Amino acid sequence: MSVVNFPLPDREYYAASPVLWDEPTISRPRRRLAPSRRRTRRSPLLLLALLGLALFTGGFLLGRAEAAGARAAHSAAGAGAGSGEPVRVLTVPGAVTSGGEDKPASGGKDSAVPKDDWKLILVNGDHPLPEDFQIPALTQLRNNHAIDQRAYPALQRMMDDCRAEGLEPTICSSYRTWEKQAELFEAKVQSCLPQAASRKEAEEQAALWVARPGTSEHQAGLAVDIVDKSYQLLDEGQEDTAVQRWLMEHCAEYGFILRYPTEKSALTGVGYEPWHYRYVGEEAAGEIMRQGICLEEYLGY
Repeated sequence: MSVVNFPLPDREYYAASPVLWDEPTISRPRRRLAPSRRRTRRSPLLLLALLGLALFTGGFLLGRAEAAGARAAHSAAGAGAGSGEPVRVLTVPGAVTSGGEDKPASGGKDSAVPKDDWKLILVNGDHPLPEDFQIPALTQLRNNHAIDQRAYPALQRMMDDCRAEGLEPTICSSYRTWEKQAELFEAKVQSCLPQAASRKEAEEQAALWVARPGTSEHQAGLAVDIVDKSYQLLDEGQEDTAVQRWLMEHCAEYGFILRYPTEKSALTGVGYEPWHYRYVGEEAAGEIMRQGICLEEYLGY
C-alpha cells in the first residue's frame, strides 16, 4: 500500500475519535421500528427529566470527545488547523473498485441512471458489497477517519463552508473496513444472545442496531456521520441542531444527500438518521433532495 501526501487545508473540520462511536462496547440504535418524525405529547415533568438526562449525557460525551482530541493533538505534531500536517492518501494497487471503469455501480433494471457510475453504488441489505471490495484510494482524515479520495474535495468544501457560517460540524463515523463492521456486528450479537432463543434471533436483534458486514455504506467509503459539536447524540434531536439544518439545506450543493430520510425506512431498510450523509455527486444529489426521495427510488429499485 503506497502513501501519497499533500498539504492539509487551511481550515480543517472537527473529527471525533472513533472510540466514542465505532467501538463494540458502544450501543446505539441504528434502525428504528417507528421512524416517523411525529412525536407524542409528554408531561412537563417527563420532558424536564429527559432534558436533564440529555444535557448530562451530551456534556459527558462532549468532554470525552474533547479529551480524545487533545490526546490526538498531543501525539501528532502540528495537528492544529493550518499546521501543515499531511493528509494521507492510501492507495491499494489492483484493488476492486467501487465503480468507474473497473466496476459498475448498482442500478435498477428500469433505471435511466448510468450503471457505470462509482458514486451511485447501492449498498443495503439486499445489495451487499462483496467481501473483497476495496476502494482505489482513501483520503485519511483526523482521528483515523477516512473517505474515498474522489469524494474528499466535496466533503472538505462542505465542511469548510459550514464552519464559515460559525457552525461546528463534527465527523463521528466514516470509512469502516469489513473487519471492523464484522467486529461491531458480532459484539452486538453476543450482547443479544442471553435474551435470544437462538443465534439467528440474536443476529436479527443485533441487525436493528448495527448493520451486517457488507451492508453498511461506511464500508464503501462514501458515507460520513456528522453531528453538531454542541449536541453529540445520535437521535432525532440532531435534526434540530444548527449544523443539521444547514447541512440538510445545502448538502446537495456539494454532492451529498441525507441518505436515510424519515418515512423511507420501508425502502432503505434503515430508520431515520438525520446525521448520515452519502456522496452521490451534485447532479444526483440535486434531484434526490429536490424530489424528497431516497437513493433506492432514484436508482429505480
